[in-house]
Amino acid sequence: MVGDLSRDELVRGLIRVGELEVTGENQAEIDAYFAPDFRFHGPDGRELDYEGLQSYFAALRAAFDDRTINRGIVVVEGQYVACQTTIAGTFVREFTHSPVGPLPPNGQRVIFELINLFRYDDEGRLAEEWIQTDSRSVLRQLGAEGR
Repeated sequence: MVGDLSRDELVRGLIRVGELEVTGENQAEIDAYFAPDFRFHGPDGRELDYEGLQSYFAALRAAFDDRTINRGIVVVEGQYVACQTTIAGTFVREFTHSPVGPLPPNGQRVIFELINLFRYDDEGRLAEEWIQTDSRSVLRQLGAEGR
């Protein structure tokens, strides 16, 4: 496995950090989970470092109420974890980090469906993340289809 972590510990940690990111609780625990040189690789060539990812989650928390996160199928292979992720929330304030820039709220429930691939370093910290999502579906839900 990765460092001293078992498969089950990797999965539990991934679920836990996702919940913390969506709620914004316990930033110290979130910080400890990520490797210092963490890299995020998103759709359309979007690249973020740790601070950029934290800024995205802060914007998500600011724009959406009643946020939830669920992990679906999870596959662990060596230092990699792949999973389905669903993040949902009610769009009630401006979302500054949408795929097309700031958007006004529409009051609707928005569901972000993602496929994630995570790579952990030798110490069991999250080193890289790749995601794929249906941006067209997200934009439609945000009220910005065709932008």
